[in-house]
Amino acid sequence: MTVIDADCHVIENERTWSYMEGEDKKYRPIRIQMDEELQRPGNQQWLIDGRLTLQQSDGGLRTSEESREFISVDARLEHMDELGVDIQVLFPTMFLRPLTENPAAERAIYTSYNRWLADIWEKGAGRLRWAVAVPTLSISEAIPEMEWAKQHGACAVFMRGYEAGDRHLGDPYFFPLYQAAEALDMPICPHAGNSSFTMEKFMAVAGGLNFFKSPVIDAFLSIVKSKIHAEFPKLRFGFIETSSQWVPWAMHSLGRADPSLSRPGAGLLGQLRAPDDLLPENRLYVACQTNDDIPYVLRYAGADNLVIGSDYGHNDTAAEITALRHLREIGGLDETIVDKIMDANPTALYAL
Repeated sequence: MTVIDADCHVIENERTWSYMEGEDKKYRPIRIQMDEELQRPGNQQWLIDGRLTLQQSDGGLRTSEESREFISVDARLEHMDELGVDIQVLFPTMFLRPLTENPAAERAIYTSYNRWLADIWEKGAGRLRWAVAVPTLSISEAIPEMEWAKQHGACAVFMRGYEAGDRHLGDPYFFPLYQAAEALDMPICPHAGNSSFTMEKFMAVAGGLNFFKSPVIDAFLSIVKSKIHAEFPKLRFGFIETSSQWVPWAMHSLGRADPSLSRPGAGLLGQLRAPDDLLPENRLYVACQTNDDIPYVLRYAGADNLVIGSDYGHNDTAAEITALRHLREIGGLDETIVDKIMDANPTALYAL
């Protein structure tokens, strides 16, 4: 079988922006040198379009700089061999936060990032696939970028729980992007993150769970309630880096909130929940973690719609460098289920 790590990261650096040309160069992010006394391992400040943006990595706790920043593609591949991973799907780090409200700046930064990832894929012997960053502030620019990325190793479309400022992902504003993704056979992957400067202000003291994680659950709810699956009958979604423990709650909540989403035969209010086939019928996939109660989640999600990632390169609540190995060791799961989570399911999600 092929072992697929469904959520890994790159740590952006000066090389990431070296693909900018012409007028785009004025939007190049600038790394800020921090006072050593204030510097925390793995933290880096960048100046982007007049705003300071924090970038975080594992600071060398589990990965080498060569590997996590792709100074050496070979170093990354060698580490994958040590971990027993055949394929990694790469997501950005810096873009998990809001960057800019300027469409031109967003397009320039994302385009350079995507060219960097395409070069990494070119050197990766088919083992380093990636999610394209799309400029959602200018949807017309996003579609040709997706088409280019598909030809250069991209297997997914990276989005945050809220995009283009404060828009939820059920907003018809994104329908042209969804139509293009469906035609390209690329899933939309809402990843832990948030594009809203408004939310960044009032959630700053609430911590990462509120700002980064809960928007992905909001995205799940808005996508299901907006019946995106009916509008785009072949489009897939992957909800990444929020664990899967919330899926049972979401299915019960959807069943109560919208009778049309409740499973047939539910009578009493306490029995209302979304049907058991909600995830497969809507082509929804969720990345689980080894500390989830996976047997319980499987009763709601089914065996064909969970994937798993290590959050490679990061040091947060989802990071577990040996997650895929651990999944097989924790017990309580049939081997065929483990194989699906690490191989068949991510293969289906990302069309690998």
